[in-house]
Amino acid sequence: MKTITIAGKQVPRLGLGTMRLTGPGTWGGPADPTAAVTLLRTAVDDLGVLHVDTADAYGPHTVEELIRRALHPYPEQLLLATKVGMVRPGPNVWRPLGRPEYLRAAVEASLRRLNREHIDLCYLHRLDPTVPLADQVGELAALRREGKIGEIGLSKVTPEQIRETGTLVAVAAVQNCLNVAEPDDPALAYCQAHGIPYVPYRPLNAGRLPDPAKALRWLLDLGPQVAPIPGTADPSHLRALFAPATSEKSEESGRQS
Repeated sequence: MKTITIAGKQVPRLGLGTMRLTGPGTWGGPADPTAAVTLLRTAVDDLGVLHVDTADAYGPHTVEELIRRALHPYPEQLLLATKVGMVRPGPNVWRPLGRPEYLRAAVEASLRRLNREHIDLCYLHRLDPTVPLADQVGELAALRREGKIGEIGLSKVTPEQIRETGTLVAVAAVQNCLNVAEPDDPALAYCQAHGIPYVPYRPLNAGRLPDPAKALRWLLDLGPQVAPIPGTADPSHLRALFAPATSEKSEESGRQS
């Protein structure tokens, strides 16, 4: 598996999304928290995953706590990304909240849950249309200057929103929905033209695609700046998703020996 540099860390292009490690409606913890911890450890320790993506809204809060339980102390090379700027009034309910004081409180809370002094990559989970963009990204930029955030990313954005944000702060990554069933996102071409890593979420269309390996290969073939983050709560599914990358790594080790 070829690598990509995101937020200053060189990682395999295939990362792990963690939204599936929750209850129904992305609400509460998983049915078996111990199994979720084992899955996270298997991904990093056995399968070589070095890009783990989460959000404070998953649960909410429960997945960040699972990640701490599973992976702390974190490997130095691990890229740990989280997202802030979304509140969860109930199951399947998502609302953007980009007030600067809330974003600051959310970052501080994520740091405590993850047991970290800084977040490698912090996405603005959604742009809040009721708050000026400069106020939202400006607060994240202030947190970056304070050393609490390494780099700033954007999620579910248009090319124009990326461009406007880029006049205020450096955009380290863009995370939008893209898969073979939902293949059209103009932000991809913008990111490719401007050298911004593009992280497709829902790369397997929430498990609806019949051939996950083919779907992931389609994404990876879009170009070296594309870094999908498939997710699962099933350990056997996890191994099937990352088996091609593991095989490539084994073959490369054999050639070097």
